[in-house]
Amino acid sequence: MSGHSKWASIKHKKAATDAKKGQLYTRIIKEITMSARQGGGNPDTNASLRAAIAKAKEANMPSDNVKNAIKRGTGELPGVTYETVIYEGYGPAGVAIVVEALTDNKNRTTAELRNLFSKKGGNLAGAGSVSWMFSKKGYILVDKNKSSEEELMGLILEAGAEDMKSSDKNYEITTAVQDLESVKKALADKEIAPQVAELTMVPSSTIKITANDIAKQILGLVEALEDHEDVQHVYSNFDIPDEILEQSSTS
Repeated sequence: MSGHSKWASIKHKKAATDAKKGQLYTRIIKEITMSARQGGGNPDTNASLRAAIAKAKEANMPSDNVKNAIKRGTGELPGVTYETVIYEGYGPAGVAIVVEALTDNKNRTTAELRNLFSKKGGNLAGAGSVSWMFSKKGYILVDKNKSSEEELMGLILEAGAEDMKSSDKNYEITTAVQDLESVKKALADKEIAPQVAELTMVPSSTIKITANDIAKQILGLVEALEDHEDVQHVYSNFDIPDEILEQSSTS
């Protein structure tokens, strides 16, 4: 997970800018609609819907938008029919990339993402080419100033977390998908506010990137993919040191 914490923080800050453009709202509405369609409209029994609603609250989305998105998903309201499509490919230096998209036109989205991969030094690959390297997990990032390692470890393990790792400035917590909310609640009860709390794809192995130019190429591809209107999430197994990641993302 090394390198993931800094990237997760950068994406979190970027989301505030996206919200002003309405881009974040559009993505969350799509995610809520699709989650409700696949698992039902009750967040108590639908972990992905619960996580999407939490994102909506964090982005200060009006509750009516959330309710309508759920109703479109369950069929109570008419709406565009979205299809979930998973794309897999490789970026510069052979890093693995998984892209989750929601689209109403799969052929268009596929062509556009293939073009983005090609332009940015990567290539789109076939289904199953890299997804086997990733597992869906809950991911929580906590600033080290918020708690001691021993106290936090005891708290999150009791709440159902799988693991916790310590980096320079943060604690990185991983959970099973269904346990993310219970661990978040345990933190909230102790007034520990995480920097990031999300469902993500965790790679089983990583590729260490130490060259600035390669790091910039990888992040250029990832950011271009994330900026595409149909893309919900982008996951990769790059391991870029925090200082290079910080430089590359701001330069």
